[in-house]
Amino acid sequence: MAVNLKKGQKVDLRKSSGGELKKVMVGLGWDPVEQKRGWFGMGAQDIDCDASVFLCQDGRLVDEKDIVAFFNLKHKSKSVRHTGDNLTGEGEGDDEEIIIDLQSVPPEYDKAIVVVNIYQAKERKQHFGLIKNAFIRIVDMDNGEELLRYDLSGDAYDGMTAMVFGEVYRHNGKWKFGAVGQATTDNSISELAARFR
Repeated sequence: MAVNLKKGQKVDLRKSSGGELKKVMVGLGWDPVEQKRGWFGMGAQDIDCDASVFLCQDGRLVDEKDIVAFFNLKHKSKSVRHTGDNLTGEGEGDDEEIIIDLQSVPPEYDKAIVVVNIYQAKERKQHFGLIKNAFIRIVDMDNGEELLRYDLSGDAYDGMTAMVFGEVYRHNGKWKFGAVGQATTDNSISELAARFR
């Protein structure tokens, strides 16, 4: 049974049976913007959420090539892979997925920071408060079991255009997950990345 995370909560990343996880999927989902109908119904512009992972050394992002996102779908180590960009939130379940092979993450990387931003949010006058049923979750890739879920919709995110959702990190040789839940007004992945340099 999945744990519904709260901001700041930290949990071990383990199988429900107690064993170590090998590979996890970080899934991001959101509902498409409702379009108004009728003669004067101006169509609302789709909201494009982008999930990204920053692979860090000693907790810092040291190289642009350590960003896995829609423009760089696979890390050079092949341990982190983005499955592709969803521009609208259309479709059921996860709209964007990032696969992390925990056993293949090179030892020099101690943290994978998971972030989400709205593409061109300021130009399009969009923010998370406009999005319904947004979530991020972590799934055990061996059996498809949802381990953790963090709900992202709500009034607390009005005016916010990006978010540091959480981090997968090594602690004493074990992988853990910390729910950060820090909303920001960053307008791009590069602005978010600058926070971790």
